[in-house]
Order: sequence, then structure tokens, then C-alpha cells
Amino acid sequence: MEFVIISGISGAGKSRAADILEDLNFYCVDNLPVALIPRFAELCLATDQYERVALVTDVRGGQDSFAQLFSALDEMRTMGCSYKILFVDASIETLVRRYKETRRRHPLDPDGRGLEEAIRREKKLLMPVRDRANYIVDTSGLTLGQLQRKLYQLFMPAQASDNPIHVNVVSYGFKYGIPMDSDLVFDVRYLPNPFYLKELRELSGMDAPVKDFVFSHPQAVEFMRHLENMVKFLLPMYIEEGKPSLTISIGCTGGKHRSVAIAQALTECIAAHSYQVETIHRDLEKGRHGSG
Repeated sequence: MEFVIISGISGAGKSRAADILEDLNFYCVDNLPVALIPRFAELCLATDQYERVALVTDVRGGQDSFAQLFSALDEMRTMGCSYKILFVDASIETLVRRYKETRRRHPLDPDGRGLEEAIRREKKLLMPVRDRANYIVDTSGLTLGQLQRKLYQLFMPAQASDNPIHVNVVSYGFKYGIPMDSDLVFDVRYLPNPFYLKELRELSGMDAPVKDFVFSHPQAVEFMRHLENMVKFLLPMYIEEGKPSLTISIGCTGGKHRSVAIAQALTECIAAHSYQVETIHRDLEKGRHGSG
């Protein structure tokens, strides 16, 4: 079992870090009382229910909680439960700006009288935790996407962290409605329809004769060239923005022929560039008796 303790300076991005780890299949618990950490770890070990766990702890537990934290972590080691500490930090200037923008109160400055001094006190208070951290991430100049990539590099295998976005390519029929979770929608109803050829009508875009028919037309080949180039251009931009998943929907009339063939071709292109990609033919079975 993998245990990660997330700590750090208030406003530096601990909650963001926990959200990203949650996307990486960590079970995340925020502000669990320090005294309960060994019991929680014991429960996880006994039930074997969680393979990856992340616990967020900070000054909300009180200024004496970090001595208790180290004691709890030592107890975890005696139980045979290893852990890593992720410390999230940021510059004083960055933290002051973030608090001014969000208008939140610093936990060590409840009266709002001395924000900068409160940040300095917190940094000093958390220095022992920072010194024991396995990973220190300074978020001062990071976008959400950059923070995501850093954590993917730390907590995912290298081959899985290179392109931290999951792409869903969905074929569908317009007669059944556009998929609600679409990010990008493309209409291929302008392409010649295999439905009107008797020998292709009962086949689908998964079958070679239909695929050959669709891509025998120059407009389909040209469309795929533009679509592939656009997707290859956009995916790094979405990663930079920290988008964890992207749904690209390809639609024809019934979701059986043209959209399926195009979706399959796009999936192969995306996979060839080492992105995680999945194909969903939403209306393929519905389209068995409808136009494609």
C-alpha cells in the first residue's frame, strides 16, 4: 500500500495536490486528526481495501500537532507501513497575492491584521516537516497543468506520466442526440453514406468494406488530415491547462457507419502519439436498423 502525507503552507495548493492525487486513484482524506493517522493506516492494512492513500495535514490541527505527526509516522513505520511526505510550498509574495485575490483569512491570522507575518510564522512552524519531506513542490510559478505534470511524474510510472490526459473518442448518431459530456463535436454527415449501398447497409464502420468505402472519398481523407493535425495541436494545450480528460465526439446520422469509421481512425492516430485513448461507439447497436 502506498501512503502519502500531504502537508505544506496554507494557500500553496495542498487541496489542488490532493485533487490531482485523487485523479491518480489515491483515496484522499483532508485534515484527519493526527492521533487517528496510525489507526487509519492500521485499518487500511487490515482491510486491504485501499492501495493508495493520501492524507492532508496542516496548521489547522494546531501548532503542537506536528510533534504528534512525527510520533504518528514513527508508529506507522513500526507497523510496517511506509509513507512519503509531499510538502507544498510557495513564496511569501505569491501567498500574499493569492490571499488577497481570494479574500480568505490565513489560519494564523484570524483577525486579518498581519497576513505577511502569519505566513512567515507558518513557514517557520512547518520547517521540521519540510526538512523531513521526500518531495517539495514550489507552486509559485506553476499553472494547474504544470502542477499536475509534476505530481504525475512523482506518483505515476514514467510511461504513464508523459501525457497526463485521457482521451475518449465517441461515435454517435445525431438522431439520438449529441453526447452531453462532449468537449469537441464533429459532424461527418456530409460524407457519402454507406447506408444507401445494399451490400454495406447491415455492416458497420468497424468492418473493412465500410471503412474502405468511407476513405475512398477524398473529402474523408482530407477531413482526417485536418482533424488529426488539430487534435495533435490541441492535446498539449489541454495538458498545459491541467485538463485530465477530453471527449471528442464524431457524429453521423445513425451512429453506425461514417462516424464509427472516422472515430476508429482518429483513435489510432491519438494512440500512435502515446496518449491514453478509448473508443466508445455509443449508438452502434441502435444504428443496426437505422441510417448510418
